[in-house]
Amino acid sequence: MANKTILLVEDNLDDVDLTLRALKKNNIKNEIVVANDGAEALDYLFGKGKYTGRDLTNMPTIILLDIKLPKIDGLEVLHQLRENKLTKFLPVVILTSSSEEQDIVKSYSLGVNSYVRKPVDFIQFAEAVSHLGLYWLLINEAPPVR
Repeated sequence: MANKTILLVEDNLDDVDLTLRALKKNNIKNEIVVANDGAEALDYLFGKGKYTGRDLTNMPTIILLDIKLPKIDGLEVLHQLRENKLTKFLPVVILTSSSEEQDIVKSYSLGVNSYVRKPVDFIQFAEAVSHLGLYWLLINEAPPVR
């Protein structure tokens, strides 16, 4: 799992902490980049703002994306990712507390790879994050970076 970066896009610091703890608990030791809003996530992915000069050939292996974000919401981030040839095929998992049917339908219509509702219980949350990490980092065969 070396050199496979996870981009976590989450504005709730408690959820960031829970996700990081869940990954660590499950021995997922990959580099984790945290973006606290949609604009920061896009800056990271496209090498803008404080990420100007970042090596754009080194894209995250998986993006864990919340929907309800400040500045630019997760669905707009997903839309922009799918519209750009550099990020079009990056695996994106919506990791959110939203169970609204419209969010699920919109996410899949924009090309999300998976939609996961955050369990309230930490043990269930840690298990869900473990499954996500193992699948997307070990099992899934990602398309080549172009």
